[in-house]
Amino acid sequence: MRGSKLAFGEVGLQALEPAWITARQIEAARVAATRHVRRGGKMWVRVFPDKPITLKPAETRMGKGKGTPEYWVAVVKPGRILFEIGGVPLDISKRALQLSAAKLPIKTRFIVREDIGVEV
Repeated sequence: MRGSKLAFGEVGLQALEPAWITARQIEAARVAATRHVRRGGKMWVRVFPDKPITLKPAETRMGKGKGTPEYWVAVVKPGRILFEIGGVPLDISKRALQLSAAKLPIKTRFIVREDIGVEV
């Protein structure tokens, strides 16, 4: 599947469940990780919220067209890499991605690039 391999950093956060992840959840996870690494190294966000979710106001009659876009989501399937970090020691990057995973509504796992040769 596309987006299931590490492309930029040494470590990453991989989704294990399908979900819609909102733009707010992605941003909260990104902020949590960048605060932990104290702006050292580099972080890549590999998902983008490009699907608009529309809602009609409560107690509105049927008809009169589609509702207005309320928020945006990224459609995530199992195996998708959500975030990558590079240029940071392994223990710091692992903790940063654990903090990011706590902000997301799905199960994730920490993965390391194969050519580094580190056991996690």
